[in-house]
Amino acid sequence: MTDIVTKPLTQSNFSPFGDVITLRDTPDKIINQGLCGRHHDLADMDFGDGRAGLSLFDAEPRSLPYKLTLLERHPDGSQAFIPMTQHPFLVIVAADAGGKPEVPQAFLTAAGQGINFHRNVWHGVLTPLHAPGLFAVIDRIGDGANLEEHTLKTPFRIVCA
Repeated sequence: MTDIVTKPLTQSNFSPFGDVITLRDTPDKIINQGLCGRHHDLADMDFGDGRAGLSLFDAEPRSLPYKLTLLERHPDGSQAFIPMTQHPFLVIVAADAGGKPEVPQAFLTAAGQGINFHRNVWHGVLTPLHAPGLFAVIDRIGDGANLEEHTLKTPFRIVCA
């Protein structure tokens, strides 16, 4: 089994796959009588011919090293994961190679970071590392199958840097 070492999640190293959702250094606008900073338009959400849906996911935490056996993608829309705790989580992505995922990459989020997978990006399943694994998820609701899964013939082991 090949090891993949995690990297910290930054917009520059994650940009081929999606967006890092996090506070900017300064808000775009101050609202609510000066008591709230608005950090506006943090992700490139894409719902194709569907609509935005908001769901809550309550995932069981995993641990490192993590055995990766499955990648999935959503051909009809983006998918954003916003943690509802301050715990980091594991993010796994892979570039596409003719309809199949290439060798995956793994990232560890910092506390308070969320992510948005762009449409058709291969990614691992939701992988919180702490309980509770509670996330707000914004993704496409609409007709058609918006899920493609790929079981890996040879698993990878994700290890911490």
